Amino acid sequence: MGRKLVKDYLAYLQVEKGLSANTIESYERDLQKLQQWAVSAGRALDELDRADLAKWIKALSQAGLSAASSTRAISSARGFYKYLLRDGLIRDDPLVHLVGPQLGKSLPKFVSESEIELLLKCPDASTSVGLRDRAILELLYATGLRVSELANLNVVDVDTSRGLVSCQGKGSKQRFIPIGRSALYWLREYDQIRRSIFHSGGTRRLFLQRGGRPITRQIIWGMVKKYAVQASLPILSPHVLRHSFATHLIQRGADSRSVQSLLGHSDLSTTQLYMHMTNQHLRSTYEAHHPRAKAGKE
Repeated sequence: MGRKLVKDYLAYLQVEKGLSANTIESYERDLQKLQQWAVSAGRALDELDRADLAKWIKALSQAGLSAASSTRAISSARGFYKYLLRDGLIRDDPLVHLVGPQLGKSLPKFVSESEIELLLKCPDASTSVGLRDRAILELLYATGLRVSELANLNVVDVDTSRGLVSCQGKGSKQRFIPIGRSALYWLREYDQIRRSIFHSGGTRRLFLQRGGRPITRQIIWGMVKKYAVQASLPILSPHVLRHSFATHLIQRGADSRSVQSLLGHSDLSTTQLYMHMTNQHLRSTYEAHHPRAKAGKE
């Protein structure tokens, strides 16, 4: 019964909520943890009460899960039980008023503009793979796309004549993002070899592996990490490029509402983390360079 309830809930998330496959997989993994715990306790998922779930939350911590992983698992369970309550499958929500681990909001990591320049120059654009990789890095930094959004781009999603990329973000929300001249140049260069070198065949995906298979998130992650090592930079991820995109915009005067729209954030408070980070950057720059920043009373 428990497995069917989870399966029905995941189908609801896909059909009714329009969540991405990656997000649904994350929910499934979290709910499998709860299912396994319920089986070990000899209980069905729809029979767990508040005391049971308090024990489960404690067990997550004892199992060595980080606060972030535990919080995500509890969030998945909250959504699941709200679904069961709404459909009349349970009488009370057992997670109401239960509190999980407290997380402070950490500031996003980013690299400087000069470090971005070093990274972008690493791919050998005289080779087909290097040219593709340069186009990917340029587009990630130019648009702030999530790695899954970039991997899922189709050829028709990029309008090089108007300088726009269209993508579907979380919750199947579509947004349009401008593409700067540098990224457009490398996208056009890549487009000239895409069919002949990567044997695209009938696939609609923009970025391909050799043989015509669509590139994956894992390949993009590995590629960014490889070039970061080549550039003698800290270990980077595509998400750090997204954070750097947002941070550099705000440092150069962009307003948070515009950056929110570009990033596809539903909540402005998420975007405002970049404002806090930029304020810290400005403070450290001021204190390092202003002649009176550290002067005492005279």
